[in-house]
Amino acid sequence: MADATGVIEAESAASKSDERESVSFWEYVESLLVTILLALFGTSFVVQSFKIPSQSMEPTLLVGDHLLVNKFIFGGEGAWYEKLLPYRPIRHGDIIVFKFPYDDNPYYVKRVIGIPGDRIRIIDQQVNVNGKQLDEPYVIHDPSVPYDPFGDTFPPTTTRFLRLAVRQEWAADILNHVSDGELVVPADKYFVMGDNRDRSSDSRYWGFVDRHAIMGGPVMIYWSVETAADSVDVDEGFRTRLHEFMDTVMHLPARTRWSRMFHQVR
Repeated sequence: MADATGVIEAESAASKSDERESVSFWEYVESLLVTILLALFGTSFVVQSFKIPSQSMEPTLLVGDHLLVNKFIFGGEGAWYEKLLPYRPIRHGDIIVFKFPYDDNPYYVKRVIGIPGDRIRIIDQQVNVNGKQLDEPYVIHDPSVPYDPFGDTFPPTTTRFLRLAVRQEWAADILNHVSDGELVVPADKYFVMGDNRDRSSDSRYWGFVDRHAIMGGPVMIYWSVETAADSVDVDEGFRTRLHEFMDTVMHLPARTRWSRMFHQVR
């Protein structure tokens, strides 16, 4: 009897151990699924990462800056839930991430210069909004870039300059928004420009940003690495891109801009 009881107790202990392992496994699976769902929710509704690919926002944002974009910040579309959430309207000077209106809608990052109803005029590189010259301490101009008769004195009042580096769609529409030598921003549209004015493809050259195209605003640089502007060419072969990736990984500590880590974007 003693031997039989011992066998039964051993079997019972083994059964309980298997049961605990089974419970632990499913708890792990459940925890993993919850984590994945929270991550998907966060990247879908709250934050999203974005990498700066060009020089258009220098010196505020550098090529190789990796940003966290707050998708939970801008309201103003009239949805009922906006009264319950910490949304705010888009303001002058806000940096926004948005879908470019053309070319398969890549994401761009620029600064808001004009909001709906504003009247914009640029005279010899000086931006005026509603008759007042903007104070723009964040702007830089590159003396090596030749004077641009279109972008530096804007908007045009005739079709004379519309063949120069302007989207065809914008060239056909821009004069419809010009009144008394000023560009009038229509409803639900925004006029944006890069801080690096002489090296920025912005609203001067392709038009307004639609409100529904705005994803959010960058809040923090979580990582920054020295990277050449537009260093990844879509026409490059796999071996070339792999070599560049491995080179970056191998020299990561030296190329990381440690002083820009967790830097607030303004």
